[in-house]
Amino acid sequence: QLQLVESGGGLVQPGGSLRLSCVASGFTSDSYAVGWFRQAPGKEREGISCISTDGDTYYVESVKDRFTISRDNEKNTVYLQMNSLKPEDTGVYYCGAEVTNWGPLRVCYYGTDYYGKGTLVTVSS
Repeated sequence: QLQLVESGGGLVQPGGSLRLSCVASGFTSDSYAVGWFRQAPGKEREGISCISTDGDTYYVESVKDRFTISRDNEKNTVYLQMNSLKPEDTGVYYCGAEVTNWGPLRVCYYGTDYYGKGTLVTVSS
């Protein structure tokens, strides 16, 4: 059974940092793309950063140069390092994964087949 479990969310002041983790289980190989999807209050979920099986990455403009996505295939874990956080970064962050050779932009745009339950990030003073 495919499962994704996010952790690392919390309350942080503007300008602060958080690192989210997503542990994947049930995938039989490393051939899956992973993305971080954010649902801000009152808005639809959107892909903000994705990484392909080859390690190519994509960032939506609003998080570019502040967030960094990475993956450790040995640990079946994907990370999202978030720096210089802003109040508009507040939302529930979901990890999504799909067995695909799609590039990261396409994964972020179309979404994935599997999602975790999400972790809440609140940026507030």
